[in-house]
Amino acid sequence: MPVPKKVADRLAAGLKRFKPVLESAKARDVNESDTSMIVTDMLAEVFGFDKYNEITREYAIRGTYCDLAVKIDGKLQTLIEVKPIGTELRESHIKQAVDYAANQGVEWVVLTNGQFWKVFSVSFSKPISADLVLEIDMLSLGHNDEDAHDDLFLLSKEGIQRSGLDAYNDQLRARSRFNLAAIILSEPILHAIRRELKRLSPDVRISVDELREALIHEVVKREVIEGDKAAEAQKLVSRAAHKALRQRRAKGDAMDTGIVSADEPPGEQPATDA
Repeated sequence: MPVPKKVADRLAAGLKRFKPVLESAKARDVNESDTSMIVTDMLAEVFGFDKYNEITREYAIRGTYCDLAVKIDGKLQTLIEVKPIGTELRESHIKQAVDYAANQGVEWVVLTNGQFWKVFSVSFSKPISADLVLEIDMLSLGHNDEDAHDDLFLLSKEGIQRSGLDAYNDQLRARSRFNLAAIILSEPILHAIRRELKRLSPDVRISVDELREALIHEVVKREVIEGDKAAEAQKLVSRAAHKALRQRRAKGDAMDTGIVSADEPPGEQPATDA
Protein backbone atom coordinates (compact mmCIF):
# COMPACT_ATOMS: atom_id res chain seq x y z
CA MET A 1 0.00 0.00 0.00
CA PRO A 2 1.65 3.27 -1.12
CA VAL A 3 2.34 5.84 1.57
CA PRO A 4 1.06 9.33 0.69
CA LYS A 5 3.87 11.88 0.52
CA LYS A 6 2.35 14.05 3.23
CA VAL A 7 2.25 11.06 5.57
CA ALA A 8 5.77 9.93 4.59
CA ASP A 9 7.08 13.41 5.39
CA ARG A 10 5.41 13.31 8.81
CA LEU A 11 6.79 9.83 9.53
CA ALA A 12 10.31 10.93 8.56
CA ALA A 13 10.13 14.07 10.69
CA GLY A 14 8.64 12.13 13.59
CA LEU A 15 11.34 9.47 13.53
CA LYS A 16 14.05 12.10 13.36
CA ARG A 17 12.59 13.85 16.39
CA PHE A 18 11.73 10.87 18.57
CA LYS A 19 14.74 8.60 18.11
CA PRO A 20 16.90 10.85 20.35
CA VAL A 21 14.00 11.08 22.82
CA LEU A 22 13.78 7.29 23.02
CA GLU A 23 17.55 6.89 23.30
CA SER A 24 17.65 9.39 26.18
CA ALA A 25 14.71 7.74 27.93
CA LYS A 26 16.34 4.33 27.58
CA ALA A 27 19.63 5.61 28.98
CA ARG A 28 17.77 7.09 31.98
CA ASP A 29 15.63 3.95 32.35
CA VAL A 30 12.44 5.97 32.72
CA ASN A 31 9.35 4.44 34.32
CA GLU A 32 6.12 3.27 32.71
CA SER A 33 4.32 6.58 33.20
CA ASP A 34 7.05 8.54 31.42
CA THR A 35 7.25 5.93 28.67
CA SER A 36 3.49 6.19 28.20
CA MET A 37 3.79 9.96 27.77
CA ILE A 38 6.39 9.46 25.04
CA VAL A 39 4.22 6.86 23.30
CA THR A 40 1.24 9.25 23.45
CA ASP A 41 3.30 12.00 21.84
CA MET A 42 4.46 9.57 19.15
CA LEU A 43 0.88 8.54 18.40
CA ALA A 44 0.10 12.18 17.76
CA GLU A 45 3.24 13.47 16.06
CA VAL A 46 4.40 10.35 14.19
CA PHE A 47 1.21 8.40 13.59
CA GLY A 48 -1.11 11.36 13.06
CA PHE A 49 -3.81 10.88 15.71
CA ASP A 50 -5.52 13.82 17.39
CA LYS A 51 -4.00 13.83 20.86
CA TYR A 52 -7.11 15.19 22.55
CA ASN A 53 -9.93 13.54 20.62
CA GLU A 54 -8.57 10.21 19.37
CA ILE A 55 -6.21 9.03 22.12
CA THR A 56 -7.55 7.91 25.50
CA ARG A 57 -5.31 7.22 28.47
CA GLU A 58 -6.23 4.62 31.11
CA TYR A 59 -9.02 3.08 29.04
CA ALA A 60 -11.41 1.22 31.37
CA ILE A 61 -12.00 -2.47 30.60
CA ARG A 62 -14.06 -4.56 33.04
CA GLY A 63 -12.65 -3.19 36.26
CA THR A 64 -9.11 -2.71 34.99
CA TYR A 65 -7.35 -0.27 32.68
CA CYS A 66 -5.40 -0.50 29.44
CA ASP A 67 -2.77 2.23 29.12
CA LEU A 68 -3.94 3.72 25.83
CA ALA A 69 -6.76 3.37 23.33
CA VAL A 70 -7.07 4.84 19.86
CA LYS A 71 -10.42 5.84 18.39
CA ILE A 72 -11.34 7.21 14.98
CA ASP A 73 -14.75 8.89 14.60
CA GLY A 74 -15.63 7.59 18.05
CA LYS A 75 -14.97 3.95 17.14
CA LEU A 76 -12.34 2.03 19.10
CA GLN A 77 -9.61 0.84 16.73
CA THR A 78 -6.63 -0.30 18.77
CA LEU A 79 -5.65 -0.89 22.38
CA ILE A 80 -2.06 -0.13 23.40
CA GLU A 81 -0.38 -1.59 26.47
CA VAL A 82 2.80 0.25 27.51
CA LYS A 83 5.72 -1.06 29.54
CA PRO A 84 8.79 0.87 30.79
CA ILE A 85 11.31 1.44 28.02
CA GLY A 86 13.94 -0.68 29.76
CA THR A 87 11.59 -3.66 30.17
CA GLU A 88 11.84 -6.65 27.87
CA LEU A 89 8.44 -7.47 26.37
CA ARG A 90 7.62 -10.96 27.62
CA GLU A 91 4.90 -13.56 27.11
CA SER A 92 3.10 -12.44 30.26
CA HIS A 93 2.87 -8.92 28.84
CA ILE A 94 1.52 -10.28 25.55
CA LYS A 95 -1.14 -12.26 27.43
CA GLN A 96 -2.12 -9.15 29.38
CA ALA A 97 -2.52 -7.10 26.19
CA VAL A 98 -4.43 -9.85 24.38
CA ASP A 99 -6.75 -10.30 27.38
CA TYR A 100 -7.59 -6.60 27.23
CA ALA A 101 -8.43 -6.89 23.54
CA ALA A 102 -10.47 -10.05 24.06
CA ASN A 103 -12.49 -8.50 26.89
CA GLN A 104 -13.17 -5.41 24.81
CA GLY A 105 -13.83 -7.28 21.55
CA VAL A 106 -11.08 -5.42 19.67
CA GLU A 107 -9.16 -7.19 16.91
CA TRP A 108 -5.94 -5.16 17.13
CA VAL A 109 -3.72 -4.65 20.16
CA VAL A 110 -0.23 -3.17 20.45
CA LEU A 111 2.35 -3.97 23.11
CA THR A 112 5.18 -1.46 23.33
CA ASN A 113 7.97 -0.14 25.53
CA GLY A 114 8.46 2.85 23.27
CA GLN A 115 11.36 1.31 21.37
CA PHE A 116 9.76 -1.98 20.37
CA TRP A 117 6.20 -2.07 19.04
CA LYS A 118 4.50 -5.46 18.67
CA VAL A 119 1.18 -5.55 16.85
CA PHE A 120 -1.14 -8.51 17.38
CA SER A 121 -4.27 -9.63 15.56
CA VAL A 122 -6.71 -11.24 17.99
CA SER A 123 -8.88 -14.14 16.86
CA PHE A 124 -12.09 -14.65 18.79
CA SER A 125 -12.41 -18.36 18.06
CA LYS A 126 -12.30 -20.77 21.00
CA PRO A 127 -9.79 -20.64 22.50
CA ILE A 128 -8.95 -16.99 21.83
CA SER A 129 -5.58 -16.63 20.14
CA ALA A 130 -3.37 -13.86 18.80
CA ASP A 131 -0.86 -13.68 15.97
CA LEU A 132 2.11 -11.33 15.86
CA VAL A 133 1.55 -9.40 12.64
CA LEU A 134 4.12 -6.62 12.87
CA GLU A 135 7.17 -5.86 15.01
CA ILE A 136 9.01 -2.55 14.84
CA ASP A 137 12.23 -1.42 16.52
CA MET A 138 12.03 2.36 16.39
CA LEU A 139 15.72 2.83 17.17
CA SER A 140 16.77 0.70 14.20
CA LEU A 141 14.80 2.69 11.62
CA GLY A 142 16.26 5.31 9.32
CA HIS A 143 13.98 8.33 9.19
CA ASN A 144 14.06 8.39 5.37
CA ASP A 145 13.82 4.60 4.94
CA GLU A 146 10.84 3.80 2.69
CA ASP A 147 10.52 0.29 4.14
CA ALA A 148 10.28 1.83 7.60
CA HIS A 149 7.60 4.19 6.35
CA ASP A 150 5.65 1.23 4.94
CA ASP A 151 5.61 -0.46 8.36
CA LEU A 152 4.81 2.70 10.31
CA PHE A 153 2.03 3.61 7.88
CA LEU A 154 0.13 0.48 8.88
CA LEU A 155 -0.17 1.86 12.43
CA SER A 156 -0.91 5.43 11.37
CA LYS A 157 -4.33 7.06 11.35
CA GLU A 158 -4.33 7.08 7.56
CA GLY A 159 -3.28 3.44 7.40
CA ILE A 160 -6.03 2.37 9.78
CA GLN A 161 -8.60 4.37 7.82
CA ARG A 162 -7.54 2.43 4.71
CA SER A 163 -7.62 -0.93 6.55
CA GLY A 164 -3.89 -1.28 5.99
CA LEU A 165 -3.32 -3.69 8.87
CA ASP A 166 -6.19 -5.91 7.71
CA ALA A 167 -4.80 -6.07 4.17
CA TYR A 168 -1.28 -6.76 5.44
CA ASN A 169 -2.54 -9.48 7.76
CA ASP A 170 -4.53 -11.08 4.92
CA GLN A 171 -1.32 -11.19 2.87
CA LEU A 172 0.59 -12.82 5.72
CA ARG A 173 -2.13 -15.42 6.21
CA ALA A 174 -2.27 -16.21 2.50
CA ARG A 175 1.41 -17.17 2.50
CA SER A 176 1.47 -18.64 5.99
CA ARG A 177 3.49 -21.79 6.58
CA PHE A 178 0.25 -23.66 7.26
CA ASN A 179 -1.25 -22.69 3.91
CA LEU A 180 1.97 -23.49 2.07
CA ALA A 181 2.17 -26.91 3.72
CA ALA A 182 -1.47 -27.64 2.88
CA ILE A 183 -0.91 -26.64 -0.75
CA ILE A 184 2.20 -28.79 -1.07
CA LEU A 185 0.26 -31.80 0.23
CA SER A 186 -2.80 -31.15 -1.94
CA GLU A 187 -3.73 -33.52 -4.78
CA PRO A 188 -2.85 -31.23 -7.72
CA ILE A 189 0.61 -30.47 -6.36
CA LEU A 190 1.32 -34.09 -5.44
CA HIS A 191 0.47 -35.17 -8.97
CA ALA A 192 2.62 -32.38 -10.41
CA ILE A 193 5.57 -33.44 -8.23
CA ARG A 194 5.03 -37.07 -9.23
CA ARG A 195 5.09 -36.07 -12.88
CA GLU A 196 8.38 -34.19 -12.44
CA LEU A 197 9.92 -37.14 -10.58
CA LYS A 198 9.01 -39.40 -13.50
CA ARG A 199 10.82 -37.05 -15.82
CA LEU A 200 13.91 -37.29 -13.63
CA SER A 201 13.69 -41.07 -13.22
CA PRO A 202 11.40 -42.61 -15.87
CA ASP A 203 11.95 -46.16 -14.62
CA VAL A 204 11.07 -45.45 -11.00
CA ARG A 205 7.51 -45.95 -9.84
CA ILE A 206 6.13 -43.91 -6.97
CA SER A 207 2.50 -43.49 -5.99
CA VAL A 208 0.88 -40.29 -4.81
CA ASP A 209 0.35 -41.85 -1.38
CA GLU A 210 4.05 -42.74 -1.12
CA LEU A 211 4.97 -39.23 -2.16
CA ARG A 212 2.63 -37.72 0.42
CA GLU A 213 4.13 -39.89 3.18
CA ALA A 214 7.66 -38.94 2.15
CA LEU A 215 6.81 -35.25 2.29
CA ILE A 216 5.08 -35.57 5.66
CA HIS A 217 7.86 -37.55 7.33
CA GLU A 218 10.97 -36.21 5.60
CA VAL A 219 10.30 -32.73 4.20
CA VAL A 220 7.41 -30.83 5.79
CA LYS A 221 7.70 -29.95 9.48
CA ARG A 222 5.16 -31.69 11.67
CA GLU A 223 4.17 -28.46 13.39
CA VAL A 224 2.69 -27.04 10.16
CA ILE A 225 0.48 -30.04 9.38
CA GLU A 226 -1.01 -30.63 12.82
CA GLY A 227 -3.17 -28.48 15.06
CA ASP A 228 -6.06 -26.08 14.57
CA LYS A 229 -4.28 -23.68 12.21
CA ALA A 230 -3.09 -26.54 10.02
CA ALA A 231 -6.59 -28.03 9.89
CA GLU A 232 -8.03 -24.64 8.97
CA ALA A 233 -5.48 -24.24 6.17
CA GLN A 234 -6.19 -27.73 4.84
CA LYS A 235 -9.92 -26.98 4.71
CA LEU A 236 -9.25 -23.69 2.95
CA VAL A 237 -7.08 -25.35 0.29
CA SER A 238 -9.59 -28.17 -0.16
CA ARG A 239 -12.47 -25.73 -0.63
CA ALA A 240 -10.46 -23.70 -3.13
CA ALA A 241 -9.57 -26.84 -5.11
CA HIS A 242 -13.18 -28.02 -5.24
CA LYS A 243 -14.37 -24.55 -6.23
CA ALA A 244 -11.87 -24.49 -9.09
CA LEU A 245 -12.99 -27.97 -10.14
CA ARG A 246 -16.65 -26.92 -10.23
CA GLN A 247 -15.79 -23.86 -12.29
CA ARG A 248 -13.83 -25.93 -14.81
CA ARG A 249 -16.68 -28.39 -15.12
CA ALA A 250 -19.18 -25.58 -15.57
CA LYS A 251 -17.11 -24.25 -18.46
CA GLY A 252 -17.02 -27.71 -20.00
CA ASP A 253 -13.25 -27.77 -20.27
CA ALA A 254 -12.64 -31.20 -21.75
CA MET A 255 -8.87 -30.94 -21.27
CA ASP A 256 -9.09 -30.74 -17.49
CA THR A 257 -12.18 -32.23 -15.91
CA GLY A 258 -10.79 -33.26 -12.54
CA ILE A 259 -8.12 -32.70 -9.96
CA VAL A 260 -6.16 -35.81 -10.88
CA SER A 261 -5.98 -34.75 -14.51
CA ALA A 262 -3.77 -31.85 -13.42
CA ASP A 263 -1.08 -34.56 -13.33
CA GLU A 264 -0.92 -34.54 -17.10
CA PRO A 265 0.15 -31.36 -18.93
CA PRO A 266 -1.86 -30.43 -22.05
CA GLY A 267 -0.68 -32.14 -25.19
CA GLU A 268 1.03 -35.07 -23.43
CA GLN A 269 -0.15 -38.63 -23.13
CA PRO A 270 -0.57 -39.95 -19.58
CA ALA A 271 2.57 -41.61 -18.32
CA THR A 272 2.27 -45.32 -17.60
CA ASP A 273 4.07 -47.06 -14.79
CA ALA A 274 6.71 -49.51 -15.98
